[in-house]
Amino acid sequence: MKKMMNRLIPAILAAILVLVSATTGAAAHHGTYKEPKTGILLVTFGTSDPGAQAAFDNIDRKVKAAWPDIPVYWAYTSRIIRHKLAKQEKHLDSPAMALARMADEQFTHVAVQSLHTIAGSEYHDLTKMVGGFKSMGVFNRIILGYPLLATQTDMEKTVDALLGMIPGERDKQEAVVFMGHGTHHPANAFYPALMFQAQQQDPLVFIGGVEGYPEIGEIRSWLKEKQVKTAWLIPFMSVAGDHAKNDMAGDEADSWKSILSGAGIECHTVMKGTAEVDAFVNIWLSHLEEVLHHFD
Repeated sequence: MKKMMNRLIPAILAAILVLVSATTGAAAHHGTYKEPKTGILLVTFGTSDPGAQAAFDNIDRKVKAAWPDIPVYWAYTSRIIRHKLAKQEKHLDSPAMALARMADEQFTHVAVQSLHTIAGSEYHDLTKMVGGFKSMGVFNRIILGYPLLATQTDMEKTVDALLGMIPGERDKQEAVVFMGHGTHHPANAFYPALMFQAQQQDPLVFIGGVEGYPEIGEIRSWLKEKQVKTAWLIPFMSVAGDHAKNDMAGDEADSWKSILSGAGIECHTVMKGTAEVDAFVNIWLSHLEEVLHHFD
């Protein structure tokens, strides 16, 4: 699938160029001056879970409150989720289609803000997409903002935000396990690095990945070594969607809750995504603000 997408990106960009060239070409031919028009495009993997959608609604409100005069658009990178939503009469654009739409609507400056956690495969695909539109010249300027974790300052703020998510009733002898998505991309190194920094403040905080190191097997061993009897499971994902409901808190034998329970560790689950927490949202917004400053 990844190889196929890499082959499709140039073809998609070429098709979009045909779609938008009529507008931009005609304007250039007639010497039409385009008034400066700035827009924001928020890009995420997406969700089809109505409950999890509230997390994105929170970001949408925060962005519109911070920049009330700038139009805000959304794009979902997941084709599967876009198709699920389309069957419910909810239509979301892919990043390519959203940018083509913004070009057609005569935007001159576009701030594309990633709502990903790390600069993994999806973020790099988005980088290629933005680069393609930049090379087309359909916008005066188009800039992509960093994901949640990009700098040491982001790491420090994220540690504070994670610790702030821990329920007040948690006892200091109880572990807290955050479930990230994880990836085979080199950017997965952010997860263990973040865990190291979090443990400088709370030694019983662990951060693992569904699809990357450290996996639940390693975390289970660490908890047993420390003779932990109780653990709090919290998603480290923008939304508490399918991964949180099934892979983390589900009743199936391979869920994190079941695996730890099978090791004699009592589990409590917290169903809340990072996009619902202002401390995380503010990090994404700080990256978006940096992009918009370049348009001044």
